[in-house]
Amino acid sequence: MFMKVMPCVPVAVLCLSALAAAQQGSAAEDPVRVKSDAIHARVLTVDTHVDMRAGSDYGVLTPGQKCDLVKMQQGGVKGVFLAVYVGQRQAFDAAAYKAAYDAAMRQFDFLEALTGKSRPEMCAFAASPSDVERIAKTGKRVIMTGVENGYPAGEDLANVRAFYDRGARYISLTHSGHNQIGDSSSDRNPPRNNGLSPFGKQVVAEMNRLGMMVDVSHSATSTFWDVIKITKAPIIASHSGCKAIHDVDRNLDDDQLRAMAKNGGVVQIVALGSYLKAESPERAEAMRKLREELGMPAGGRGRQGGPPAQPLTPEQQAEAQKRRALYMDRMRELDGKYPSATMTDFVNHLDHAVKVAGVDHVGIGTDFDGGGGFAGFNDHSEAANVTEELVRRGYSETDIAKIWGGNLMRVWREAQAVAEREQKAAR
Repeated sequence: MFMKVMPCVPVAVLCLSALAAAQQGSAAEDPVRVKSDAIHARVLTVDTHVDMRAGSDYGVLTPGQKCDLVKMQQGGVKGVFLAVYVGQRQAFDAAAYKAAYDAAMRQFDFLEALTGKSRPEMCAFAASPSDVERIAKTGKRVIMTGVENGYPAGEDLANVRAFYDRGARYISLTHSGHNQIGDSSSDRNPPRNNGLSPFGKQVVAEMNRLGMMVDVSHSATSTFWDVIKITKAPIIASHSGCKAIHDVDRNLDDDQLRAMAKNGGVVQIVALGSYLKAESPERAEAMRKLREELGMPAGGRGRQGGPPAQPLTPEQQAEAQKRRALYMDRMRELDGKYPSATMTDFVNHLDHAVKVAGVDHVGIGTDFDGGGGFAGFNDHSEAANVTEELVRRGYSETDIAKIWGGNLMRVWREAQAVAEREQKAAR
């Protein structure tokens, strides 16, 4: 097992020592673990969806935070997409869009500072698959980004280009509420667009033109099928599960999984317990009380329905972020008292997706620091446990390499190729 370290000792030294100790210990205990550790060290391990904690020092071991550079090193995770996330508002006007856009840009600023100024010795930013592979070979952690929720793009395609120019390589079209791009799987209100809006179709076309991957996690079924009809490039679901195993709104049904395969895309299986299995009544009630205590809306991070909301000021956004960080810390206590999913549940979803869509169309997107995590895979330091379970279930190294990052790199390259053809045709 990969061992945890204390931040007061040089990270590189301790990580090498921990890895050596882990391998020596596993050699005496379990030959399967020896095999899985060796595979895990060789393959490109990429997590397509982690919620960013802007302002956090990712270079130290941070209690209560499931992704930091130390945990990534401990767990052999080579790269992550830290999501630029702005919550969904029910205000669709110039002021609301500007506030959301500005909030997104502050998060891009944080990423730029993280990789360029604060921790350049530990990580570097990647804007292409070639960048990912080059940086991973140096031993640094690879930082990538996508935009979770297209709301901050407003109704201006130039903002999509602005996100691309800042390094975003996917956009999750919606989040927990319907927006100006398309309908959400989680919004209980009547549909706003009956799928993609006319502007949403333009957004997908622009993403194809730029080489950005279209992300359908959180999208309503109607939005998903509209995307499938019009996209010229493979798509992703950056953090979703399988509806056949657990029937919740954000998971994909088998028809969608087959469509993803036909499209050439990838569904990244999420590690969020409530999307992997049904929660016990006791856990659900404890979560309800916690949200009520902290003044957080039920059903997700976005606000759904109700009267138009005023855009949050930077101070209000900072306060909301603090409240959410406290929520995640308290959730760790709740997870200990009322366990959610297990590694078995997680890999059962992965197995099902492989059975329906094929091993070329499945990956991993944890949603760490956004609710993801369970005993055995509760942060990036425990990522090798996933590889061990895959080995135990008979997956080959070739298949594991595809699941942990190879499939995503293929889709990304194909999106780039589509963009090159689109741009060439326009000249």
